[in-house]
Amino acid sequence: MKLHVLCVGRLKESYFQAAEDEYLKRLRRYVDAKVVEVKDDAALIAALPARARLIALDSRGETWSSEELAKKLVAEEELRGGGAPIAFLIGGADGLPTELLARAQLKLSFGRITLPHRLARIVLIEQLYRAYTILRGEPYHR
Repeated sequence: MKLHVLCVGRLKESYFQAAEDEYLKRLRRYVDAKVVEVKDDAALIAALPARARLIALDSRGETWSSEELAKKLVAEEELRGGGAPIAFLIGGADGLPTELLARAQLKLSFGRITLPHRLARIVLIEQLYRAYTILRGEPYHR
């Protein structure tokens, strides 16, 4: 399975980039994962991988525990036969456009707090890494 994290905007701060690089390095031990940065909503729509299952980050979405995220990844892989990618969508400062929210099969929220979109993407990548360690029974998640 391939995981895509599609984001409006770039990480400009070196400390955010270092955190993302570290968690991506860890995550890639388990799954083919990549981050795609785009300029705007139109470019985000154009960057969607073919046949991808879309999971939108949205404040009105469902909140999942780390264990629930791990189960969702397993269910998605089984649903898609392991071949189709999963694309996590992160909008810019104004969130995702209505069109993409309507197309997303799932919507994920990190709770009622407001996170900057740059930080939300690092949290997402860390949680994806954590989910895979949970699935493998590794000690990272305690």
